[in-house]
Amino acid sequence: MPGVSGTTLGLDEKVEAAISYLLFFVTGIVILLLEQKSYFVRFHAAQSTVTFIALYVLYVLAEFFPGERLLRALIAILYVIFWVVGIVKAYSGELYKFPVLGDIAEMLVGRR
Repeated sequence: MPGVSGTTLGLDEKVEAAISYLLFFVTGIVILLLEQKSYFVRFHAAQSTVTFIALYVLYVLAEFFPGERLLRALIAILYVIFWVVGIVKAYSGELYKFPVLGDIAEMLVGRR
């Protein structure tokens, strides 16, 4: 179970993992680059990065489809859902994988 065991940044693993979702892919990338010790934190940072970059790309591409405003609104709702779920699951110490995107994140950091 994640806890106070060592992380590169010296924070509690659950706190550091939750922070990786805080500013979407920005904090995900920063923590992914800095964290070297904790698989739990690296996984959540990778999942944050993959998820929010994918959603950003979808948001940009929505401009080229009919119903752009509705698509962008739905994508914005997905942003909030993934953001809240990611923070809550990370802070609760759960190695929760988002469908498809969690598998990609796992490939980025390697399996345990």
